[in-house]
Amino acid sequence: MKKLICIAILMISVAAAAFSLNVACAEEGYEVSAFSAYMTDAESGRVLYAKAADEKHEIASMVKIMTANLVFEALDRGDISLDQDVTVSSVAAGMGGSQMFLDEGAVYKVDDLIKGVIVASANDASVALAELISGSHQAFVNAMNSRAQEMGMTNTRFSCATGLPDSGEQYSTARDVNTMTRALMKHAKYYDYAGIWMEDFVHPSGRTTQLVNTNKLIRNYSGCVGGKTGFTNEAGFCLSACADRKGVRVVATLIGGKDSNTRFSEVSGMFNYAFANYTRAKAVCAGEQMGEAKVRGGKIDSLPYGADRDVSVLIKNGETLSDPVITLSDKLKAPVTRGDVIGTAEYSAPTGEKITVNLIALCDVEKASLWDIIKDIFI
Repeated sequence: MKKLICIAILMISVAAAAFSLNVACAEEGYEVSAFSAYMTDAESGRVLYAKAADEKHEIASMVKIMTANLVFEALDRGDISLDQDVTVSSVAAGMGGSQMFLDEGAVYKVDDLIKGVIVASANDASVALAELISGSHQAFVNAMNSRAQEMGMTNTRFSCATGLPDSGEQYSTARDVNTMTRALMKHAKYYDYAGIWMEDFVHPSGRTTQLVNTNKLIRNYSGCVGGKTGFTNEAGFCLSACADRKGVRVVATLIGGKDSNTRFSEVSGMFNYAFANYTRAKAVCAGEQMGEAKVRGGKIDSLPYGADRDVSVLIKNGETLSDPVITLSDKLKAPVTRGDVIGTAEYSAPTGEKITVNLIALCDVEKASLWDIIKDIFI
């Protein structure tokens, strides 16, 4: 019995030591064993962690992050619709690797195919959507590369919509993958699919395929809202994911993890580091009075003003926000309508980034009448 008690105490001590080590890592910085990694503030793009961020690697199925971006952009433009019918080609149905096992010649909804791409990383669904949007798989790949250049992804080349390694030379970097992940996270419709953990999908023929989310952090990490995995022998185990806690929203990207569990634990560690060391500070709330401006020729000569939108900045523990630089119109004259822009406020983030917000009138100012002018003179 005493021996069992001693073993239990030893196990508790080891666990406590491990916990202390994790806390220390969060305070002193975080390191990963993968080829490369990159983490940013999802809103501003502020870099929170980087390791070999511009080193080129194959990225396996993380290629589908760009595929998904183009799909949601096509939806936003109205080029395609969720209830649109798609007839699956032999090319799409014949794709190997991860699939939702589409039937050649069968008709599926765009909504179903998107679910296959986001949840199960389905190669067949990716190509079916590519052919729908661009007419051919190759034309879609050309669009992927053009969009990458527009996003500033200068170290990326796509050769397919799936990430399969036998499709030709393709590569990217942790920085570039992070960029397209941040773009994907801005599509509200994406979250209708990203949170699905498991679903039995019924094909038009009546048979069923079980779709299981490849991003285990959706289920196992509190605050994870989306992401994309990938694996090939050349790329290693990859993951680019987004998590949000208490207003701090970050995107962490990892290429070349040594195994599946390690990629999830290391991205979780990156998230933990961000949430332990950064907060989102509210600089000003929309409509909150920030000061008063002089108005000429009005029934009142002092006009309260405030920002037209909320302003918040990600700051690291120990950093502070500086006061804004206020610039007001020097020709402010009545009448003024509530909501009129009368100036700007410029905030400086700790990184040097400038954030400019419009200043608006918080009330109406009517033009002074002759009687108002006379009263001001004699009263």
